[in-house]
Amino acid sequence: MRLRSALAPVLSVTAALTLTGTVAPATAGAAPAGTASRLGTCQEKALEVHAEPGGQRNVARISVTNNGGRDCVVDRVPTITFRGLDGSAEAVPPAGSGPYVLAGGERAYAAVRTAEPAAGEGHVVGSLSVAADPSHLGVTFRGATVGMPEGVHVWEPVTTLWQESRAAADSALADALG
Repeated sequence: MRLRSALAPVLSVTAALTLTGTVAPATAGAAPAGTASRLGTCQEKALEVHAEPGGQRNVARISVTNNGGRDCVVDRVPTITFRGLDGSAEAVPPAGSGPYVLAGGERAYAAVRTAEPAAGEGHVVGSLSVAADPSHLGVTFRGATVGMPEGVHVWEPVTTLWQESRAAADSALADALG
């Protein structure tokens, strides 16, 4: 099973800030260039994280809402981990850590595929955890909550970057997996 290191996003953002002194937004239209460098990381208590079934086997939809009154930044790659396993889901398309600006009251979406539908290899775990930023502890969801009542089958898990809509997240996952 291949999982990405949970520390890689933190190190990438730190290196980018150190080398350039500024950060570009993760998505077009998220914020004008340089805005992300003036914003702080969203406080975990200001965020509301949800997970639900994704409509396909081994797929879950996740969302994060900024319930705070100010714009703030989360990592553009959601941190998805699996109970008892090291690492986290890889971003598709491949992408490093970077800022994603969430305006006050704004919601972002991502889709996660925990294993290929026909995968015979891997592990079955009872839950997955979602964090909007690698500096956060995240929220844990039991398999049944995300439509996997027999457990979360994990083999080469992937996640989309945060998207502006649920449909965009579903489309990004479908496009990346062909």
